[in-house]
Amino acid sequence: MSDEDYVYDEESGDWVPASQLAAKLAAADQVEVRDAVGNLLADGDQVTLIKDLEVKGAGQTLKRGTLIKSIRLTGDAQEIDCRYDGIKGLVLRAEFVRKRS
Repeated sequence: MSDEDYVYDEESGDWVPASQLAAKLAAADQVEVRDAVGNLLADGDQVTLIKDLEVKGAGQTLKRGTLIKSIRLTGDAQEIDCRYDGIKGLVLRAEFVRKRS
């Protein structure tokens, strides 16, 4: 027998080890971000634009096929934070990018 505490999981109606419930709750807090074709995105991935995008406030257009390196997830299922030369604070919608393999 283990010395681990058991807690009641209201969702399942069972008594489960506290560590198992904590892991389940941590996984529920993470948001899956998927690109235009359904690939799962992660921090540090490289993506390619699938459409010409006008960047508000920068007076610049990012062309289709532009490579964006080292993205960061924002916690929103549809937005990714990234850097591009000459543009600070660039946030792209995941529906306009494709993961580069």
